[in-house]
Amino acid sequence: MKSSDLLLDAFARVQETVHEAVEGLSEEELAVRPDADANSVAWLVWHLARIQDDHVADAFGTAQLWSADGWAERFGLPFPEADTGYGHDRAQVAAVRAPAELLLAYYDAVHARTVAHVGSVTAAELGRVVDTRWDPPVTLGVRLVSVLTDDNQHAGQAAYVRGLVERR
Repeated sequence: MKSSDLLLDAFARVQETVHEAVEGLSEEELAVRPDADANSVAWLVWHLARIQDDHVADAFGTAQLWSADGWAERFGLPFPEADTGYGHDRAQVAAVRAPAELLLAYYDAVHARTVAHVGSVTAAELGRVVDTRWDPPVTLGVRLVSVLTDDNQHAGQAAYVRGLVERR
């Protein structure tokens, strides 16, 4: 098995979890938060897609789909275009509202772009430095594992919140 095959499988599993967490929920259900400081399914999926879009675009030297493909306008969120959700307070989390179709369309576009980039990565390329702001510098392999870890945590949280919504 090639390194890229392993990464592609991992990203495909995230996609399955995201779809399971979102499909069939109304915009109101996607916005439900277990308490005032918790995240909604909508915020969690939007945020994980934004982080993946931001980090993968940076690692491969491409534009973020959020800006380049007009997703920022379609969502119409009250944040700067570069915002990924990192550090959001309760009011900002509450502001992320979108229908399931829009959330999944953006996530799927980011997933497709990720798959296109990752599918051609060789084991040697995983050692390429993509971020020198850290000590040690971050390699492509470390960045992709970081994105996958963040995606898995947020997708799992979204699935958990969905379970709470369904029990209401």
